[in-house]
Amino acid sequence: MKPIIWTLLLTGVALNAAAQLLLKAATRYVGPLVSDGGQVDWLNATALWRAPPLWMGLGCYGVSVVLWLGALSRLPVSVAYPMLSVGYVVNAVAAAVLFGETITAVKVAGIGLIGIGVILLSRSA
Repeated sequence: MKPIIWTLLLTGVALNAAAQLLLKAATRYVGPLVSDGGQVDWLNATALWRAPPLWMGLGCYGVSVVLWLGALSRLPVSVAYPMLSVGYVVNAVAAAVLFGETITAVKVAGIGLIGIGVILLSRSA
């Protein structure tokens, strides 16, 4: 793959991953949106709209869509779409660092399989 394609893909994936982390941060900013009983906490849901991480995350999504369209214009979707799985790896590590989430041996094995898959796909393009 040409460097421009890698740039579009990896920057788009990074922004998509950042968007997920920012959305998680927004929910931590306001608290749970749904109770254990399945009831919506409308106070928290309303407060979410005032959470800066929400808007930053949505902005990241917007830019990532533009980059994604650029990548799709250059690659078959059967190659481009699986590359989004790199975001799973980024988010697993970032969630452990930022939110204290646990990375288990099973997660490490899954991350390894994702890495192998991405390498195989990138060589087929």
